[in-house]
Amino acid sequence: MSLDLSRMITESRNPASENIDELATEAMLRVINNEDKKVALAVEAIVPQIAQAVDAITAAFQRGGRLIYSGAGTSGRLGILDASECPPTFGTPREQVIGLIAGGHQAILQAVENAEDNADMGAADLQAIQFSERDVLVGIAASGRTPYVLGALDYAKRQGAVTVALTCNPDSEMARVSQIALTPVVGPEVVTGSSRMKAGTAQKLVLNMLTTGAMIRSGKVFGNLMVDVEATNQKLVQRQINIVRQATDCSAEAAQVALADCNGHCKTAILMVLGQLSAAEATHLLAQNQGFIRQALKQALAQNL
Repeated sequence: MSLDLSRMITESRNPASENIDELATEAMLRVINNEDKKVALAVEAIVPQIAQAVDAITAAFQRGGRLIYSGAGTSGRLGILDASECPPTFGTPREQVIGLIAGGHQAILQAVENAEDNADMGAADLQAIQFSERDVLVGIAASGRTPYVLGALDYAKRQGAVTVALTCNPDSEMARVSQIALTPVVGPEVVTGSSRMKAGTAQKLVLNMLTTGAMIRSGKVFGNLMVDVEATNQKLVQRQINIVRQATDCSAEAAQVALADCNGHCKTAILMVLGQLSAAEATHLLAQNQGFIRQALKQALAQNL
């Protein structure tokens, strides 16, 4: 049976770009840029639904669960990208946010034929990582009908887990089977059907919001500073020093001393300086307050440590 794509907005022709192949380079790029301007507005329209997903993900983290992305092609790669950036940015365990892609690791770099059409594999990939009701699954597909992702969503639903659909076509099959539907409708692409463009950009923005929002709600950010950043290279070592200084208004030397005393744990160093605490005292207070600096500092001041 042939697949009818005619009703999908992401597959329709864009009148603004029908003659794009005849335009001069700058004019061509302005058409693309004008279409890209619509993406942020499409995401803005679904912020309340994104907030629901962020709260669900935060709750999963609090109960020891994980955020799992499932996608194919561009969507799968975007999920893997977002997952891979969480450990260095927020100091999270590498298994807390996981990206799964139809076709496995090979599909990250090149297309794997027919992989996205295998619904059973979507479920099998979740089984392979012991997906459970404690986790949250975000299925990603611009079309909203990718079998691999639908198979994953069905499996997650049967486990009793929270399911989220991130698509760019309204009233999609994925949205209908998920508890939370995130549907930034960006309209037809500049190049017809090339959902790596506006749809991919919208997906990237939403994924940024999901993980960043959940990490903020989990105490990984103090003010607007990434206080759990891992110092894995020289640039990030300096960033840690800068973060401690910005958070505490201390000198570079004081920041370096505090970081050295707590084995380079940025959040602990900040609490040490702000509360005039030892590394052991700051570590203990952070553990008591689930890693939230403001709560730990308030307790320290109340106890006159």
